[in-house]
Amino acid sequence: MTNKYALHETLELHEITVFKTACLTKTKMMQNLVTDPNLQSILDFDAQITARQVKELKDLLSNTVE
Repeated sequence: MTNKYALHETLELHEITVFKTACLTKTKMMQNLVTDPNLQSILDFDAQITARQVKELKDLLSNTVE
């Protein structure tokens, strides 16, 4: 089943995907600078969640293509 989204919904999905991708990039870069194990654990957890969210958003965006 293919969902059809309105143009504004597709654009909002794209904006959120770009934002979450930027967040993931920043988290990955910060992981290289962090030495505290607790903070490293938080960043690892955040990277896992954000990567999953980006994948889900990309899946939603792929449903917008006719």
